[in-house]
Amino acid sequence: MTLTIWVDDWQIQCCGQSFAPGDVVSWTLLEVDPEDYADVVGSERADQIDFREEHHGQEEGHAPTSVEVVSIAEVHCRYGVPPGATDKVNHPVPGTTVLVPVKEADGWAKARPDVSFAGYLVTARRATDGPEGTVARGQ
Repeated sequence: MTLTIWVDDWQIQCCGQSFAPGDVVSWTLLEVDPEDYADVVGSERADQIDFREEHHGQEEGHAPTSVEVVSIAEVHCRYGVPPGATDKVNHPVPGTTVLVPVKEADGWAKARPDVSFAGYLVTARRATDGPEGTVARGQ
């Protein structure tokens, strides 16, 4: 069984380590509300996100989980002030998502026209320690 994990650009830029498909990483995974990601990745894709990766403020009761990275996609979207907003704060503009499959995630992405880098969608599967410290691919 695979999981879809959201990794914020700033989380990995601040203090994360780069990762690539095939790597086994240990992340603190927190459940998400799909609505939090609908404007960034679209409602259908947001419904597929199982967890978000959290580097800061280890959430009490959430031990790190070992997962094997299967695939990585950069997520880019346009940001703007919503019509009628009074706070003048930029928000993701729905329907502007661009996904770019990549072979490594390091927190930095090549600039794309008309969109900004927001984070990564990572497909992974749980990894468990097998005999003699080897990594067994788990469900």
